[in-house]
Amino acid sequence: MSDVWEECMEHGVAAARKAGQVVREALKHEGCMSVMLKSSPADLVTETDQKVESMIMSSIKEKFPTHSFIGEESVAAGESSILTDNPTWIIDPIDGTTNFVHRFPFVAVSIGFAVKKELEFGVVYSCMEDKMYTARKGKGAFCNGVPLKVSGQEDITKSLIITELGSNRNPDTVKRVLANMDRLLCIPIHGIRAVGTAAVNMCLVATGGADAYYEIGIHCWDMAAAAVIVTEAGGVVMDVTGGPFDLMSRRLITASSRAIGERIAKELQAFPCERDDGKKDD
Repeated sequence: MSDVWEECMEHGVAAARKAGQVVREALKHEGCMSVMLKSSPADLVTETDQKVESMIMSSIKEKFPTHSFIGEESVAAGESSILTDNPTWIIDPIDGTTNFVHRFPFVAVSIGFAVKKELEFGVVYSCMEDKMYTARKGKGAFCNGVPLKVSGQEDITKSLIITELGSNRNPDTVKRVLANMDRLLCIPIHGIRAVGTAAVNMCLVATGGADAYYEIGIHCWDMAAAAVIVTEAGGVVMDVTGGPFDLMSRRLITASSRAIGERIAKELQAFPCERDDGKKDD
């Protein structure tokens, strides 16, 4: 019997690579980029985001017509983001749109895949670097075919941590984001970095290049693909409270070890953000 999910993953890799070519081509045409705002003046979308998502979805629907989809731009246009038991593709056509707009060279296509609400595989293509990150549950994580392994660091004082400032410009939220960074820096840790794309941030943890990444306020399409890549590289993915990871919660910690993840959780003060599935947190 053929492995149907492997066939899906191969199609996802091909779709991500093709989408990456479109993104790179768009970056060559300086001055032609149409930029629009979504939830805030720092939450951007371009015609390329919409074009790439449509292209990826059309390709997958043609091959797998019974599957479901959660896509960033589809949700922005009014579609729901409810995860069901049906095989579901969770797509961010351009993760790092602000980077894309400014031509800051970290932009990714992120394609996650879940079955019965469990993540099965993830594909993250860092377009400008030409790095294809892939992972299948129980089969390991890879970058351009080379196996990935997290750093394994367990000492928070020797760690390099990634986070983002996010797109929310509400003064109270900004203060909380900065206060969380302040508490971590003063442990002390080696440093904090921000690359501008959640998917690439998580993949950097998978490579061992960083020891952890955390963020509050991102979305399921930012996290789905790379969550598989981190765990298959030997890392952990958890809620910012230290509890189990919830794909729809819009928050996570990924870390090289449970010790680092739980130490970060101890310092973080979570703040409310509406869930992707519209449910109320307990």
